[in-house]
Amino acid sequence: QVQLVESGGGLVQPGGSLRLSCAASGFTFSSYVMNWYRQAPEKERELVAGISSTGGSTNYADSVKGRFTISRDNAKNTVYLQINILKPEDTAVYYCNAVYKWLSYWGQGTQVTVSS
Repeated sequence: QVQLVESGGGLVQPGGSLRLSCAASGFTFSSYVMNWYRQAPEKERELVAGISSTGGSTNYADSVKGRFTISRDNAKNTVYLQINILKPEDTAVYYCNAVYKWLSYWGQGTQVTVSS
């Protein structure tokens, strides 16, 4: 059974940091590209960061470059998203996504709220 379980979200003040985690099981994690998406209220889901199966290549949305860092630990079947200098516009549900060829799996999401 495929599972992607996100954790690490919460309420944080502007300028703060969070580290999101996504624990994967039920598939060959090291073969999959891993992505983090987010969806703010009344907005479309957007890709914020992606990482290749080996971790050797990453990509980021322009809006988060320099503040977000995606990484993975294939030994632990986990992908991370370090979020620094949080802004109110980063408030959203953050989703983990695994992709391999035509296969795509999603987690249930973790809420990040940035507010003073």
